Amino acid sequence: MEIDSRSLNNTARLAGLLYLVWIVTGLFSMFYIPSQINVRDDAVTAAQSILSHEFLFRTGILNDLINSSIWVFLVLVLYRLFRSVNERQVKLLFAMVIAQIPVIIILDAFNITSLMILKGEVLNTFELGQRQDLALFFLRMTDYGVLALEMYWGLWLFPLGILVYESGFLPRFLGVWLIINGFALLVLSFTALLLPEYKDLIFTIAVPAMLGELAFMLWLLIKGAKVHSVNGDALAQI
Repeated sequence: MEIDSRSLNNTARLAGLLYLVWIVTGLFSMFYIPSQINVRDDAVTAAQSILSHEFLFRTGILNDLINSSIWVFLVLVLYRLFRSVNERQVKLLFAMVIAQIPVIIILDAFNITSLMILKGEVLNTFELGQRQDLALFFLRMTDYGVLALEMYWGLWLFPLGILVYESGFLPRFLGVWLIINGFALLVLSFTALLLPEYKDLIFTIAVPAMLGELAFMLWLLIKGAKVHSVNGDALAQI
């Protein structure tokens, strides 16, 4: 029992550590890189900004791939942590994450393609303005792909929230918060696709709800699992 209890707690803390790295790398791509590279304006401005920050742009692409890899390892650790709680929900959690990885790779391929076009490595017979417009086209495709992915960022939190709520070794309020977090991301995704002019307003309103993942990560990292509340049968399967 003591060894199993320690194993459960270590698994929870490992999940928290991976979650922390995953969140940090995600925030780097979502907030820091866009603050340094302007691809929101016209094609000429976007091209100049990317070429003047080429290394950072490439770093962002690599960071996305690292982030996705960490996410796969994270969901595997979460699978181990929750497999005795609800097998159906933990499989759904795994599927929701794995389904996103190919899309992320394709979106990164679009980013690489836009850089190749701007540098004249491909389509070098095109006029400069044409290459800039085409590069911006690929960047816009990436932006809308990310908006679609936001829906899955919300959906994977539903089985995770249910698993936390039912676990018995994590506080139930975290499970509820994760489900609310999932709803907030869904609303944000739908708003960005249907009513993009309201996206910033909805994001501001939804920020408290979207702190659920941060709270969950910190609990795993600092508190771990409350092993004394888990019965022997559940521990034996960890």
